Amino acid sequence: MTTKRRLCTDSFKVVKKRRHVKREKRPPSPPQNETETITEQELELQELKQFDLDWKYGPCTGISRLQRWERAQVHGLNPPQEIRELLLRTNNDPQFTRSLWSDYPL
Repeated sequence: MTTKRRLCTDSFKVVKKRRHVKREKRPPSPPQNETETITEQELELQELKQFDLDWKYGPCTGISRLQRWERAQVHGLNPPQEIRELLLRTNNDPQFTRSLWSDYPL
């Protein structure tokens, strides 16, 4: 008594692959928000976020940006002087004084 072998194709439909047709390349569309200008405050906040993300000045959780800058200076890591001047100029605004990670619990 011989048994008939069952193939995978017996249960599933055979699908033939289609060859891709080359499409004409279109020029990239221009950016939508090109007319928006970045304010000076947004640029300053971007600089401070980059300072927060630069690990060569040490960790930034649990302390203010100015404390981190001063600690890096004490340890001879030469943090950017522009960051210190910006922090001293905006020392009353928590958006500038608190680090990027201050919204996350320790």
